[in-house]
Amino acid sequence: MRVGKRKIIIIGDRVLIRPDDSAEKSPAGLYLPPTVREKEDVWGGVVVEVGPGLPLSDPNSVEEEPWKTASDTVRYIPPQAETGDYALFLKKASVEINVEENKYLIVPQAAILVIIRDEIAT
Repeated sequence: MRVGKRKIIIIGDRVLIRPDDSAEKSPAGLYLPPTVREKEDVWGGVVVEVGPGLPLSDPNSVEEEPWKTASDTVRYIPPQAETGDYALFLKKASVEINVEENKYLIVPQAAILVIIRDEIAT
């Protein structure tokens, strides 16, 4: 994903999420102080980038020293999250980054509790 002149590459089974800003307001439209928001254990946001997943070893390769042979083909177990999904995740497992004045959270797949996906009828 490109942000300005920078490219963000997500590694492994991690997901890049843009946090939901609507949670910073109360239902009446009042802005909540950051201390109230930070006390919440579960946050939500939109998935903007997904890593390739967990690398999978080749089951046909039964060698005593597998590091001696190089394999060009790497297989992954893909994450369930997709770009555009809305995810609810555990805040304490996330890492906050700021890129070009945009706030993002890097969240491991295991910390995502639920994914809300808009299904498009085809």
